[in-house]
Amino acid sequence: MSSVSSLLARTLLAVLPAACLASTAIAGEKPKQLVLISFDGAGNNDLWQRSRDIAKRNNARFTYFLSCTLVIDRASAKTYQGPGQKPGRSNIGFAQTKEEARIRLGHVWQAKQEGNEIASHTCGHFDGGEWTTQQWMQELTTFRTVLANAWVANDAAEQEPTGWRDFVKTGIQGFRAPYLSQGPALMKAERQAGFVYDASPVTRGPEMPKEKDEVFRFGLPTIPEGPQQRQIIAMDYNLFIRHSAGIENPSRSAEFEERAYSAFKAAFDRQYEGQRIPLQIGLHFVEMNAGAYWRAMERLVTEVCGREDVACVTHSQAMAMLSEPATTTSANLRPTLPVSAPSSGL
Repeated sequence: MSSVSSLLARTLLAVLPAACLASTAIAGEKPKQLVLISFDGAGNNDLWQRSRDIAKRNNARFTYFLSCTLVIDRASAKTYQGPGQKPGRSNIGFAQTKEEARIRLGHVWQAKQEGNEIASHTCGHFDGGEWTTQQWMQELTTFRTVLANAWVANDAAEQEPTGWRDFVKTGIQGFRAPYLSQGPALMKAERQAGFVYDASPVTRGPEMPKEKDEVFRFGLPTIPEGPQQRQIIAMDYNLFIRHSAGIENPSRSAEFEERAYSAFKAAFDRQYEGQRIPLQIGLHFVEMNAGAYWRAMERLVTEVCGREDVACVTHSQAMAMLSEPATTTSANLRPTLPVSAPSSGL
């Protein structure tokens, strides 16, 4: 393992919640099954509260990939300019008011204090697949600058938590690209911007995270779904497109929930009863098909996260736990972080 990943593991182990401090592998037994639930965008304040409540009820920890324009109020939109874009443009919108932005900032800080992870989803949610390293650095730097100054910009300087700016500078270590769109320029920019892991890749089934160029790559897996068990990325948007062609169909919400839950649970069972490779599931802060996929996620979390041999953790916590030395007895049962190129995905 590289010195970078070893140092990160030691740092993260110091802040893991008590439920996760137990070894991921008990001598003579399989390692804990890790489940990683993440949310892209992290906008809707009601869903912030709901997700935090789900985590607390089930001893789970989630990763939130935050888009920074959601802490800029609409009246101040032109203070942001994405690479190659006009000032004030964002594919994910802005906070409608400063009050909305302040409430969201409160959720970000409270979620972090509760043991969840805040990571970057850039700012304007643009497809950077063709961007240069310089353009990526512009967007990644803007993310930290906007977030660092967000309390002041939203007329709440006196409410800025102690340690906020240090958290933004050094505590945000993960990244997921909008549209999962990547390229060599992004990999170079991530290293320069201080990110330790990238959760943008897609893999054929669950795979262990892999390190390349000093950045770990977590892949969203494809999983079987539906009557024909066709493969699909384990993410709500992909299910939404398959189930209803991206058009809301609330009359079939219960059916779509059951399909999603069945797919999530079967993917969990395959790993739980097999190799115990971490299972990753992605959602957005949008209740597609009348909340079908959020309900499916909540059912899974409620059913499995309280098990003694399951840990529902953030991406950084998973890296730390997977980097722990395995016991002699369980060494050949427990997967370890490989150092190799990531899967090309689909």
